[in-house]
Amino acid sequence: MTGDLPTYSIDDLDRAPVLDVAEFTNDDAVDLGLAAVEVIDERALNLAVRVVLRGDIVFQAKFGSTGAGNDAWLAGKHAVVERFGEPSLLVRRRHEEAGTPFEELPDIDHEAFKAHGGSIPIKVNGETVGSITTSGEPDVVDHATSAEAIRRYLAR
Repeated sequence: MTGDLPTYSIDDLDRAPVLDVAEFTNDDAVDLGLAAVEVIDERALNLAVRVVLRGDIVFQAKFGSTGAGNDAWLAGKHAVVERFGEPSLLVRRRHEEAGTPFEELPDIDHEAFKAHGGSIPIKVNGETVGSITTSGEPDVVDHATSAEAIRRYLAR
C-alpha cells in the first residue's frame, strides 16, 4: 500500500453506507466476499478477508503474505462488531473521543476483542447477523476495503 492513509472521524463512520437488508444468505456472503476480492486485487493490497454469517465462516481468502497470523485479528475484529453492533473502527474512535482508549479497558479480554479497523456489521432488519472483516494493512486501509466491498455489493 502506497500513498496517504485514509482518515475517519466518528461522523465519517456514522455516515458510511450500512449493510442492512431484509435477507442475507450464504450466497450473499460469498458475493460480498468476492466484492472484497475485487477491491483487494485492484488496489494490490496485502489482505485477508473473512465473511461471517450467524457464527459460520462462509467466505475467506488470503492474499500476499497474509496467513494464519491474521486469523486472530479477523476473529477479534469480528468479536467487536458482534458485541457492539458497529464497525470495529467506530468502536475504537468512540472510546478515543471519550478518553477511554479501548486497549486500556480493564473489563475487556483484549486477546478476544480487537477494536481496530476492518470489520463492519452485516445486518438483517437491524439485527447484526455477521460481518465482513479484513486484516493485513494499516487498520484504516482494512476499514476502507471492507467499506468499499459493501458499497459495491449494495450497488449490484
